[in-house]
Amino acid sequence: MTLILLGIFLVIALVVLGQKFPALQQYLRWWLAIPVILILLAVSAIKIVPPGNVGILILFGKVHGAIPEGLHFVNPMVSVHFMNVRTQEIFEHAEAPSKEGLNVVLEVSCLYHLIPEEAARVYRLIGPRYQEIVVKPQFRSAIRGITVRHEAKDLYTSSREMITNEIYSDLAEDLRKRGVEVEKILLRRIQLPKSIEEAINAKLAADQEAQRMRFILDKEKQEAERKRIEAQGIQDFQRIVSQGISDQLLRWKGIEATEKLASSNNAKVVIVGGKDGLPLILNTGPEGK
Repeated sequence: MTLILLGIFLVIALVVLGQKFPALQQYLRWWLAIPVILILLAVSAIKIVPPGNVGILILFGKVHGAIPEGLHFVNPMVSVHFMNVRTQEIFEHAEAPSKEGLNVVLEVSCLYHLIPEEAARVYRLIGPRYQEIVVKPQFRSAIRGITVRHEAKDLYTSSREMITNEIYSDLAEDLRKRGVEVEKILLRRIQLPKSIEEAINAKLAADQEAQRMRFILDKEKQEAERKRIEAQGIQDFQRIVSQGISDQLLRWKGIEATEKLASSNNAKVVIVGGKDGLPLILNTGPEGK
């Protein structure tokens, strides 16, 4: 920026001098080349790195580090190559054998980004096509690695999280050593041979039906236990009540009932009998039995 301002100032000064001293104009024309050259050099030294990128500095075919996004002033002879450090995605439709040799189809995505601090090293050792050279082959290898370690039915019935975690653990460390950070593995689809898939689905359905029947059986057992406890409670209640009712209590209740019958306006005749002098329907003696 200083060179640009200095060049502009010199151009203005030389133009003013040429107007005041016409005789010097033929000499001043050559001097005008100096500020123009300074301005061109200053402009060529300005480098703007777009957002989400880093600039790789290359001078005479040698990498001299990287600069972050934004405005920078660099050696005019240095060329700047941009490398994307945003999150990127690669998608893989892989058909690989399982542990028992069955072909399993997996559709998996990998989210990753270039580590900004490693961009210069990646450019120097791998180049700008690091995705094609390193990321994709490593990703394919990790997918095939998990299929050969598991049987097809295990891959089909296991949780997606288990599969993605295994792919991530196989992939992340290797790519990090090469300057690439793996963010996340996304499992989109797993497909087995149709006959195997139908057999697994049938087994899963049978397992679910068995679980349902076990639930019903447990419920019936609980209901039977509840009824048994209820019956035991009724039996205990009857036993306690029968033990607590004596002849003396029955006679007393009979006397109370006789008094109520005698004082009732609806009672016309009260038939008493037996040695207890109670109504026949309340007689507790052997005569009332």
